Amino acid sequence: MDTNRILKLISREFEGFEASFRVQSEHFEKSCGGWKVEREFEEIHRLYERMIAGREALSGRYDLFLCVTDWSPEAIRDGLLLPLDDYLRHDPPEGWPDAWAPSMRGLQTGPDDKIYGLPYHDGPEMFIYRSDLFSDPKERAAFAERYGYRLAVPETWKQFVDVAQFFTRPDEGLHGALTASYPDGHNHVYDFLIQLWSRGGELVTSRWEPAFHQTPGQEGLQFLVDLIHKYKVVPEAALEMDSVKSGHHFAQGGIAMMWNWAGFAAVAEMPGLSKIVGRVRTGLIPRGDGPEGRHRSLNIYWVLGIAAGSANPDMAYRFMKETASAAMDKATSLCGGNGTRLSTWRDSEVRRRFPYYEQIEEVHQLVNSPLPIPEYPEINEILSKMADDALQLRVSVPEALNEAAERVHEILKKAGYC
Repeated sequence: MDTNRILKLISREFEGFEASFRVQSEHFEKSCGGWKVEREFEEIHRLYERMIAGREALSGRYDLFLCVTDWSPEAIRDGLLLPLDDYLRHDPPEGWPDAWAPSMRGLQTGPDDKIYGLPYHDGPEMFIYRSDLFSDPKERAAFAERYGYRLAVPETWKQFVDVAQFFTRPDEGLHGALTASYPDGHNHVYDFLIQLWSRGGELVTSRWEPAFHQTPGQEGLQFLVDLIHKYKVVPEAALEMDSVKSGHHFAQGGIAMMWNWAGFAAVAEMPGLSKIVGRVRTGLIPRGDGPEGRHRSLNIYWVLGIAAGSANPDMAYRFMKETASAAMDKATSLCGGNGTRLSTWRDSEVRRRFPYYEQIEEVHQLVNSPLPIPEYPEINEILSKMADDALQLRVSVPEALNEAAERVHEILKKAGYC
């Protein structure tokens, strides 16, 4: 085989990505005779260490890199991704840019206003629950008798605890809730951010001083600790689960509710992978109970970009353009990922199979994102250690937060933000 006619793609490991890239690669290979797409899938932390920290994006080993937007500022600053503006100007994908929501186009734009990737896979995080448990007449009657109000999707975190305690029945193999608390710098950090934002808190002030260690952050991190260790509504095994493992665990039917990436509502609707097909619904993530409480989700997403060391940038862009089409974006969703085009979100077939798509546009009106600065991955590692130390009961919540705030302040000060 002519190795000059091979595109090499690297992505995070996830069944949905493996399935969708397989479909999209086969489509590309049929339309571009003689070209093949080699696909490699890597654990998320290793993907960052290799492609960003280790600069493999410059090595020439890969043409296409699936990059999460948390890493985009660092990748753009260090020249690890090629700008796409000339391609987009002369040969844009179908419907570019208005076929995507504004929230899908901003985080891959650099300080030079150039665009460094096309959206491939969307979150967002959503509330995911067993609809059969919530609609069962006996469960509804028992809940109302115990708590004095009707069983429904919880509006606040206090209601979330009520519902989680009600459904926690270890003898029946059922827990009320699940978190993804493995310290991979991913969901356990995002869980904290959602808790922070939903209680009215912020990562930093307008003057770039750390603010996450203040009251909303203390309440939010303590809440995550208490779900496992005080209320015991989340199994301790969650401390060893990343987002993928927790999504698969939910699909086995032993969890009443969680908040997680919307794609895991899709996993729970897939025969062969799930035991609860047809019994899953989604809603807004609960808000804080105080006057500053608000429904909030997390807006990060995965973009497909051209690795700066690619020997085949033109053909890599052609693959990206075709993969971003309406048909191939829909294929991402049907394979278990989350397409990013408005047409996919509104598609009747996609909505019938995965009802959560009916709410994605609403959720995207209630999103925050991590700090869009090159230093964020370093900050994220500090938040990861902070969350893990608290969840593992190594230190108290105030100690974990205050130590993290001091370290984040040093990073922001050194970088000239404050």
